[in-house]
Order: sequence, then C-alpha cells, then structure tokens
Amino acid sequence: MAGSREIRTKISSVKNTQKITRAMEMVAASKMRKAQERMKKARPYGDKIRNVAAHMSRASSEYKHPFLIQRDTVKRIGVIIVTSDKGLCGGLNTNILRLATGKIKEWEGQGEQIEICCIGNKSLGFMTRVGANVVSNAVGLGDTPKLESLIGAVKVILDGYNEDRFDRVYLFYTRFINAMKQEPMVEQLLPLSDERLQGDSEEGKGKHHDGPAGTWDYIYEPDAKNVIDSIMVRYIEALIYQSLTENIASEQSARMVAMKAASDNAGDVINELTLVYNKTRQAAITKELSEIVAGAAAV
Repeated sequence: MAGSREIRTKISSVKNTQKITRAMEMVAASKMRKAQERMKKARPYGDKIRNVAAHMSRASSEYKHPFLIQRDTVKRIGVIIVTSDKGLCGGLNTNILRLATGKIKEWEGQGEQIEICCIGNKSLGFMTRVGANVVSNAVGLGDTPKLESLIGAVKVILDGYNEDRFDRVYLFYTRFINAMKQEPMVEQLLPLSDERLQGDSEEGKGKHHDGPAGTWDYIYEPDAKNVIDSIMVRYIEALIYQSLTENIASEQSARMVAMKAASDNAGDVINELTLVYNKTRQAAITKELSEIVAGAAAV
C-alpha cells in the first residue's frame, strides 16, 4: 500500500485537475449560450434560402443551374466533414468521424472515388492518418467563424462539381438538438436532393404560384441565369455556415457535459483516496500503539 505522503500527493494532484475541469465547464457553458444564439440566428435564413432554391428548381425556367440537375451515374463523390478544432468534448468528433468513415468505405466498396474537404483540426488529423484523399481544409476558425474563412476550402469541392469531377457532394456535421444531445448528420449538398425538394416544397403549398399544381414560376430581373446563379451560391454558403454554427454549439455543449462528468469523477477519486489515506494513517497509529504496549509489557 502506498505511504501517506504519496496518497496526499495524489489527492492534491486530483484536486488541481478538478479545478481545471470545473473552470473549463463554466467556460464551455458561457460559450455554449453564445454559440446557440449564433446558430438560432443562422437557421431562419438557411431554411428560407433552401425553400427558395427548392421552388426555383421546380420553376419552368429556360436556364437550369448545374446544382439542380440530377445525374444518373455516381462515380466520384466530394465529401465535406465538419468537426471541432479542439478535443475534450466527449464523443462528438468520434461519432461524426465514425459515420463519415462508414459511408466512405461503403462508397469505395461500390467503386466510387472520394475526395475530402476537412473543416476542423480533428477531421484533418484523422483523415490524414488513415490516408484519405484530402484536397482542401479549413482549420483554426475559432468560436466565431467568418464565412470568408470557409469559402476557399469549400470552393475546391464546388469547382470540382461544376467541372464534372464529382457527381455528388455530401456534408457531414453534428446537429445541435439540446444541451444533452447532439446528432451526427449526413446531408446531400449537391445536387439538391429530391427529399429536400419535396420537403421544402411542402411549405410552399397553398401559396400563390403560376403553372400546374406543384410547380412554380418567376419573373427574373435582369435574367434567369444571373438570379439563379446568385441564389445557388447563397444556398451553398448558407448550408455550410449553418452546419458550422450547429457543430460549434454541439461542441460547447458536449464539452460542458464532458467536463462536468470529469469534475464529478475527480470528486469520487478524491473521496476514495481520502478513505485510503485515513485507513493508512489509522494503521500506522495502531502499529505505533502496539509497539508501545509491547515495549511496556517487556519492561
């Protein structure tokens, strides 16, 4: 059994660790509230731009944007993976990377080629270690990311789609549900999926539109190409920025929960070590008393 001095040293070390985890828990709680506010502000714009993009995809326009054209064959896939830059946030990054790895192996098993854009240090480090084909990355975005910091890395994937290097583009991120639950998500970013079109068009039912039931039509100014190109760019930017804000809110929530669990566990360890210390001290005192009694009896 360890001596009293060693046990006291361990107790002091665990207490110092507990102070750190409590401080990190409070910092994460403060950052989580701010991240939730940014996420909630981004959601309405993101939802509305999706609706507009879905309606425009069904409009009878003379111009059809490449992002809206469904492709029959899928041989090459672009993947955007959003994770955090830092760790100590429970299984947040592990869950989304496990989902992404499973999907990538499934696609590769079907003979498809994969190119990856990593947003966040954790995804970049993991994909580099496993030897994945990483073509672009954006790291060190901080707690308040700017859209212009993302566009460079994402543009590599979008240009690949426009140049027919990719037939599909998928987005992996963690969706914020509440402070205790975050859900890893995979969403088809390009082309605009039929499921998304049907879901978004449901909101538009009953509103004024021209043409047959279920179709939309617009008057474009100056022309359809300029308007639709602009809307599609805003659509992609909104989707990616919203996924990043969702991921940041999820990261801070997961870190707060993980640090609270670490603080509670540290308290349990301190109690156990204190009990062992008291037993060791009691045994030492009993031994000394026994030696004194034995010496007195011998005299």
